[in-house]
Amino acid sequence: MSHKILPNLLYTKEHEWIEVKGDIACLGVTDFAQSSMGDIVFIEAPEVGSHVSQNAACGVVESIKSVSDIFSPVSGTVAETNTEVTSSPELVNSDPYGAWIIKIKLSNTKELGGLMNPDQYAEHCKA
Repeated sequence: MSHKILPNLLYTKEHEWIEVKGDIACLGVTDFAQSSMGDIVFIEAPEVGSHVSQNAACGVVESIKSVSDIFSPVSGTVAETNTEVTSSPELVNSDPYGAWIIKIKLSNTKELGGLMNPDQYAEHCKA
């Protein structure tokens, strides 16, 4: 099965995506992740103003099959949470790249170099 991978995003080994605009990174879970988890029933996001660290758990996605941590691809401060997604988590299943979870104000843009581009992520998903 082929999963949708968008060309303008960066990806993690744990199947999160980010879209960077200026010093803000929009974070969500990938199409691969949502299809592997099944129906998503709960999303816990960090509070606005809280600090997140690269590769550290910053939230939870719960599906009918599993509970998975959301790992932050970057360090920074939570600038916004998507309350529409936390109140209707099934949006991640229907539109994984539209249903962002949090926006992070980046504290170290060098961390972006450690993330996967779309081609690298596609290879990672095949493995």
